[in-house]
Amino acid sequence: MPRRRRRGQGRGRALLSATALALALAAPPAQAETDDPAFLVAGFGVFDVNDEHRTGEARLEFRSGWRFLMFKPFLGMLGNDDGALYGYAGVLVDLYWGRRIVTTLSFAPGAYHRGSSKDLGATLEFRSQIEFAYRFADRSRLGLAYGHLSNAGIGDDNPGTESLILSYALPLDGLFAPARR
Repeated sequence: MPRRRRRGQGRGRALLSATALALALAAPPAQAETDDPAFLVAGFGVFDVNDEHRTGEARLEFRSGWRFLMFKPFLGMLGNDDGALYGYAGVLVDLYWGRRIVTTLSFAPGAYHRGSSKDLGATLEFRSQIEFAYRFADRSRLGLAYGHLSNAGIGDDNPGTESLILSYALPLDGLFAPARR
């Protein structure tokens, strides 16, 4: 029997979306964004954090330093301990609160392979996420992200899932540059 959407689940998503929009509108302009490079991001945490069948999750992302207006492209792959894989590409917005605190809002469609993990109802799934990070002097970031993955109602069933991820973003500009003397 297919899983049905839990009652009240849509309200949580609406609250997350409203919070993200309010943060985007209230973000003060900051100089920090002008010197941010591309990043390689590794993350580890919990897949399906709001369910009793939660499992470990790992992800790897490339976040471009190129920007169009306020949007930056990114792509990534996540996997969990139950064999699920999700490859995605989308856009993100970095909101700077001074030089050290960064809020990143992102959205990415992608392809989901279930493995023996949760059936999300479709191959095409959409991930929306909010991340709060501390930006170190070398521009690397340590963050905590909360994301939602669902098919937006295009499948017969749309249970959705949430992830809670601890991430580290490594700036790529200094990775290939010659050492300074």
